[in-house]
Amino acid sequence: MTTNNIIVLCAFIAYMIIMIVIGFVCSKGNKNNEDYFLGGRNLGSWTAAMSAQASDMSGWLLMGLPGAVYLAGTGEAWIAVGLLIGTILNWYIVSARLRKYTIVAGNSLTIPSFFKNRYRDHKNIIKIVSASIIAVFFTVYTASAFSSGAKLFATLFSDSASGDENYNRVYVIGLIVAAVVILVYTFMGGFKAVCTTDLIQGLMMIVAILSVPVLAYAILTFDTSFSSALAAKGVEQPAQFLNFFVSAVSIISNLAWGLGYFGMPHILVRFMAVKSNEEIKKSRKIAVVWVIISLTASCLIGLIARGYLTAQLDDATSESVFIRTIQQIFSGNGVLIFIGGIFLCGILAAIMSTADSQLLVTASAVSEDLYKGAVKKNASEKSSLLVGKIAVAVVAVIAFFIALNPKSSIMGLVSDAWAGFGSAFGPVVLLALFWKRSTLSGAISGMATGALTVIIWDYIPLVNGQTLYAATNLYSLVVGFGLALIVNVIVSLLSKKPSKEIMDEFDSIKNIEV
Repeated sequence: MTTNNIIVLCAFIAYMIIMIVIGFVCSKGNKNNEDYFLGGRNLGSWTAAMSAQASDMSGWLLMGLPGAVYLAGTGEAWIAVGLLIGTILNWYIVSARLRKYTIVAGNSLTIPSFFKNRYRDHKNIIKIVSASIIAVFFTVYTASAFSSGAKLFATLFSDSASGDENYNRVYVIGLIVAAVVILVYTFMGGFKAVCTTDLIQGLMMIVAILSVPVLAYAILTFDTSFSSALAAKGVEQPAQFLNFFVSAVSIISNLAWGLGYFGMPHILVRFMAVKSNEEIKKSRKIAVVWVIISLTASCLIGLIARGYLTAQLDDATSESVFIRTIQQIFSGNGVLIFIGGIFLCGILAAIMSTADSQLLVTASAVSEDLYKGAVKKNASEKSSLLVGKIAVAVVAVIAFFIALNPKSSIMGLVSDAWAGFGSAFGPVVLLALFWKRSTLSGAISGMATGALTVIIWDYIPLVNGQTLYAATNLYSLVVGFGLALIVNVIVSLLSKKPSKEIMDEFDSIKNIEV
């Protein structure tokens, strides 16, 4: 290992030790399940906003999205536009009502529990179905975060002269390190540890993602134009590369990413945990500003790096674009290299801030919804909490094995999980919150339709040996969300009207101040 690598490694070690210490400190305040899974519903505005957005913007923000823009150009920025719209709608339409409704509906600690209490599902069917969907798709989502961490380590610490074998070996080591550190502080500290570390990690991410494209652009355009720099690096048509308007299917698919927000349990649970409605109003502004800045900067990283990087990247290496840009800027003496190491910790922060949230939400689903909902309904809080912690470990292990392939695509894994959650939960959440006539049968039917549509669309070859996604290039979330919404509405209208108790509770939400 070179001296440069040792300096960067020191920055990483210091950062990871701080995260583990936070987990240990926060573990002292966990007295029951509400503390462990929702932090006692006591989040302040900054912590809630930064935690929600840091847990949302995982390694794909600093690796997957810049890599996509680096390869395809400005047209990929429609993903960022869709995500921005989704973020705004989620904070301004869903957040406050979800917080109040989950308190009124049996003080629900998880999204599956809210569905169960909202629809008075005494058989726990919707609770079990939704918790199972969470366990499946979050395992894939966690795998994407682990893969991001492993690729970060492999890109930084492998010897490129030694070829793929050395890269793959370092990738596995990085995968182990990332999984263990995330597992330790999540296991110990629960929701409060996750949100506290997310606040720190969100601030680190914003510093890194703002500074790097500005510095790279200033260096790049010091003695040439950006368009000329692109042409010099092999971009045959710079104007086309910078063209924002691409095919209609591509724009629709990329904008559809915004629909996913309504069904993301790890983001929705932040709304449930905020201290008060006043704190939510503050959190909205912080979150939206953060998202505008981070998504814009992420796209700029991919664009600027195309002209800035000395060594050009291909499909296999494009997701390391931010890492290599930092390395090229902060090279030379030890001080610059250490500063670069701090910026690289911003990537590690993006990865860890999402993986910890995914593990915790999965644990709460298994503990509160599967174990207490189906296996042992009178389980004590102590045994339920133990089951949740075991679930954290099990999901981490499965995600580890999914991420073992060094060639796995971060963006691909995130895309699949995002579509699954958005299609399965998005329509149910919206209708549960805003449509009084929504029924249990409609919710279950819609949820199953959304999840199955994504699986069929993305994984089953139905058209000449191709999946429907490969044949159409249309994102499965567009189809899954639409079908799930239609099925939910139709089945609800064909079902018996909700009881007076459910109707009265629905109407009472607007008059409740909590």
